[in-house]
Amino acid sequence: MSLDDAATKPHERLQQALAGDLSEVGDLIRARMASEHAPRIPEVTAHLVDAGGKRIRPMLTLAAARLCGYEGLDHCKLAATVEFIHTATLLHDDVVDESQRRRGRPTANLLWDNKSSVLVGDYLFARAFQLMVETQNLRVLDILSNAAATIAEGEVLQLTAAMNLATTEGIYLQVIRGKTAALFEAACEVGGVIAGQPEPVVDALARYGDGLGVAFQMADDLLDWGGASGVIGKNTGDDFRERKLTLPVIRAVARADAAERAFWVRTIEKGDQRDGDLDQAMEILRRHGTLEETREVADGHAASARAALGEVPEHPLTDMLSDLAGYVVARLS
Repeated sequence: MSLDDAATKPHERLQQALAGDLSEVGDLIRARMASEHAPRIPEVTAHLVDAGGKRIRPMLTLAAARLCGYEGLDHCKLAATVEFIHTATLLHDDVVDESQRRRGRPTANLLWDNKSSVLVGDYLFARAFQLMVETQNLRVLDILSNAAATIAEGEVLQLTAAMNLATTEGIYLQVIRGKTAALFEAACEVGGVIAGQPEPVVDALARYGDGLGVAFQMADDLLDWGGASGVIGKNTGDDFRERKLTLPVIRAVARADAAERAFWVRTIEKGDQRDGDLDQAMEILRRHGTLEETREVADGHAASARAALGEVPEHPLTDMLSDLAGYVVARLS
């Protein structure tokens, strides 16, 4: 069976194993995104929430709690919290990036307006904090509030790094750890915390989330350079058009000859992009082998994630999480 068969995909197996919890999370999301006085809030939120996202992040919280033996209900509140934080950041990101597609559909800012997207995102952040407070667990509040701050910091860093050919691999890693991996890490970590696990287990879950999140974002960055738009939910080459410095470009710039550097200065720093530039950029990346190198780096982070699971309780969900770490890179094939 191939990776294209839904039954073989780890996130599909996780969805099946966590179906009851996911149903509860869905009910919570629908209830908490409601607004008595501002009907646009559930309209905008539902447009994104119902667009077919895989809900990887909330599943991480549910799986981490369950594999640690948790039998309460607070993990569902935390999973909904994680999804609200993620949805809020997507609404804000699409405004910042002036995006037109998200999950294969027109973005909320395109269908409504930027003001609605920003304000509804703010509302979802507030709802997220209300939910996490209801668990009455100060450690959980600390982890998720720190993650929310780190996500915002990562987005601002990406904004300042964009269009700057001096951006280093270290800065790139800091950006993706902030804007993506921080929430993956927190989602896993709070599952262990709410289950009352000892610190080594909680730390291992956090390291799994970090490795998975970094690999996930690197894979997404690679898909932007050649993935079908139906797979990635946006247009191929969006990062190039938005002049973002991702790892394949950073490495290609570092090895550029005079003509290649002039190309990157024109297209990335000056924003003078013309017909055929995307194809030329992809040819430069292939010439220097930076696409394949980025995949190898992503594979390394996925391997680190799988290794961390060796320190958590044995459970069928643990195997599914290990498979998920491999799949986020394997989907590039």
